[in-house]
Amino acid sequence: MSRKSFNFPNAMLALGLAFLYLPMFILVIYSFNASKLVTVWAGFSTKWYSELFRDSQLIDAVFTSLQIAVSASTAAVILGTMAAYVLNRFGRFRGRTLFSSMITAPLVMPDVIIGLSMLLMFVALSSNIGWPQDRGMLTIWMAHVTFCTAYTTVVISSRLREMDGSIEEAAMDLGASPLKTFFIITLPTIAPSLVSAWLLSFTLSLDDLVISSFVAGPGSTTLPMVVFSSVRLGVSPKVNALATLIILCVSLAAFIAWWLTRRADRNKRAAYQMMGRDQ
Repeated sequence: MSRKSFNFPNAMLALGLAFLYLPMFILVIYSFNASKLVTVWAGFSTKWYSELFRDSQLIDAVFTSLQIAVSASTAAVILGTMAAYVLNRFGRFRGRTLFSSMITAPLVMPDVIIGLSMLLMFVALSSNIGWPQDRGMLTIWMAHVTFCTAYTTVVISSRLREMDGSIEEAAMDLGASPLKTFFIITLPTIAPSLVSAWLLSFTLSLDDLVISSFVAGPGSTTLPMVVFSSVRLGVSPKVNALATLIILCVSLAAFIAWWLTRRADRNKRAAYQMMGRDQ
């Protein structure tokens, strides 16, 4: 075989893409399977999609997971932004190493340890001060905020380190207060990292199973918990239908983000060209 007829990098890229996306493609195909057995093809059918929307337990779990993921991601981005700003703009202060270590500890700590420690904390609080009375969405939200804040802090800190601090100093030299400088200069500059951190936290929260299993209570079953329990009894084709809808939503969101980014780059290039012509 000649060197021109075989391109090793392209072949490795094709194998990598097939390894990542072929299982998803098979899952989408079998979501239209008429058989109850997910491994036996019995013809094309969309009945499992209608069965999915009639399954109140699965739909409730989806909305529960979405509510927790959205609220936990938002809180984690707020806390992560404050933590990252302190670490990158306050210089050296007493306890900085301890503070940084406590922020990033959930990154390297197993989920089982985090879930068990959160469970013990909630049990101790309930027995001593009577709060929380029951474990539910609130305890899951608090646990998700705890480990998602570590990820948001790392993402936002990397952007703050790359940002030119002289711009903030110039704004304060011109009379802007530190708070006004943060909202007018710093926040718009790090906005892409805030979006990335929010999306990462949303995915981690929506996908979490181990920690949620420790801190969940009656009536607060998340989607991964429902799917895991159904898998132990045999995979239902409704799960394939739900996964297909999730893949569709994620693909649509990724396409919209790509289109907006491409549009912004095109407008930026057009503005640079206009500036060049004016000069």
